[in-house]
Amino acid sequence: MKKTVLAAAALTLTAIAFMGCGGNKASGGKSVTLNKDKPLVFFNRQPSDPTSGAIDMASMNWNDKTYYVGFDAAGGGAVQGELVVNYLKAQEPAKIDRNGDGIIGYVLCIGDVGHNDSKARTEGVRRALGTWDGSTEPTVSKEGSVNVGGKTFKVVELEGKAMTGTDGSTWNANAATEAMGNWATKYGDSIDLVLSNNDGMAMGCLQASNYPAGVPIFGYDANADAIEAIGAGKLSGTVSQNVDAQATATLQVIRNLLDGLTGADVYTKGLSEPDQYGNKISADLEYKADTKAVLAKNTGVNASNWKDYQAGNRDKGIKQSTAEKKKVILTIYNSADNFLSSSYLPALQYYAPLLNIELTVVQGDGQNEGSCLDKFTNLNSFDAYAINMVKTNSGADYTDKLKY
Repeated sequence: MKKTVLAAAALTLTAIAFMGCGGNKASGGKSVTLNKDKPLVFFNRQPSDPTSGAIDMASMNWNDKTYYVGFDAAGGGAVQGELVVNYLKAQEPAKIDRNGDGIIGYVLCIGDVGHNDSKARTEGVRRALGTWDGSTEPTVSKEGSVNVGGKTFKVVELEGKAMTGTDGSTWNANAATEAMGNWATKYGDSIDLVLSNNDGMAMGCLQASNYPAGVPIFGYDANADAIEAIGAGKLSGTVSQNVDAQATATLQVIRNLLDGLTGADVYTKGLSEPDQYGNKISADLEYKADTKAVLAKNTGVNASNWKDYQAGNRDKGIKQSTAEKKKVILTIYNSADNFLSSSYLPALQYYAPLLNIELTVVQGDGQNEGSCLDKFTNLNSFDAYAINMVKTNSGADYTDKLKY
């Protein structure tokens, strides 16, 4: 017994001496950073309660290297609402009010009733049209009003619906196609306007064989196909959440943290001012200290400026960096998500090599958190983590895997 105690004491002293000589080290003597101490950036889907919308600050305070990168969701909802109202103001009343009943009836494609961005967009258009009753639930009963060509019309939301696919995935374009077909049959020429929480669902609506010709439709995201649809006169407008700024900011914040920057340097270097390599994002961003969030600004896109948002316009402020190459694992909640797959991911893949970041991308099915979590593995092999969750309240599921 005495020998066992002495041996244990000797091992403890050896461990203390080892740590005192340089902390956590690998067998080769190189300092090792534990996963729990590495940079962690949530992006696009902000950790939050799906019911109340409250930000999950437990996840955001996981360590001092945890941040969120996204866009101003509330501001974006207001931009979409303003885009719709300004469009109607410039139209001929007889053209918009198809059945001449003095009422502008609209249908609304909702992405995900539990998603903060979806809620903000629903609220934004309802406030602009006067139908906001304090709820982001699918359908409201409050009557609004809007100016069409100098004449005031009543506004009613004929129906709003969360577009959920047969597999349970949200923001589903196929579900929007089916819903639009049913709406066109059910409401006929009472539909004067179609609104959507994103471009994928808006484009899905346009795929309905009985989509009412000439009825204005608005999306959100400024995806490449939506921009071209505006140019062709099929889509009336969308909102750019500045995907290049978001993608670059996600990578830039990680780069800054990997380079050992702290404090304000983490969210200013390379964003609002040049970093040590001479890179600086051209678009406007803001930092919300209370939620540790870097947010891109939103802009409306319509027939007057759609060419400025065509695909291929990359940020010339980002050039090849001489930074040390680092490895980052990045999750995307749904491989079928139109915005993330067609806009966000290509931007990430363009800018990552310029910042000398080697990305490993894993994608989920948009329904089960495990579809992402099960691929969020070999974590010791990476220098930092970028997370886009299936559910916005799943932050702890990821940080639990980074405890050691």
